[in-house]
Amino acid sequence: MTTTQRPMRADARRNYERLLAAARDAFAGHGTEASLEDIARSAEVGIGTLYRHFPTRRALIEAVLHDGIVTLDAQARELLQSPSPEEALLEWLRHLMAHATTYRGLAAALMSSIDDPGSELYGSCETLQNSGDRLLARAQSAGAIRPDLTGTDLIRLVNAIAWAGEHGGNEADRLLDLVADGLRTRDR
Repeated sequence: MTTTQRPMRADARRNYERLLAAARDAFAGHGTEASLEDIARSAEVGIGTLYRHFPTRRALIEAVLHDGIVTLDAQARELLQSPSPEEALLEWLRHLMAHATTYRGLAAALMSSIDDPGSELYGSCETLQNSGDRLLARAQSAGAIRPDLTGTDLIRLVNAIAWAGEHGGNEADRLLDLVADGLRTRDR
């Protein structure tokens, strides 16, 4: 038996949207560990309303990230048409890096969820992995990227660089360029 989810009442939909907007602002200012109580207060709802919509912090982060994940997946699909598989992959990794640095603490949250199917962020990680896998396979088939690299490796590397950028200065772009050099096959 399948269950269908009823559409939200208009007031519940408004509260949901206000919570997302407040969370985006709070995450931008204070990172993903921003106070949930402050987010609820900013959205002008009670903390119970926040938890009714988002039972965990990660569920709230997932909802906030949804549009960005959809955009990254669309970018990957578009880049599959690029004449240079290597450049397409590297461009998508730059987009992924920009996404991973959207909010302080996001890279760590994604890293801890990549292998945890029980995490609310796992679906996002899986979507990113699938997007990266398609671009990676194409670049590997062209002989441009090392054959021993996996999509999971890519996600971990980019998130590790984003985390390092949060904790050690503004060198994420330079570190990504260094990693990109290591991804290429030796004869290039």
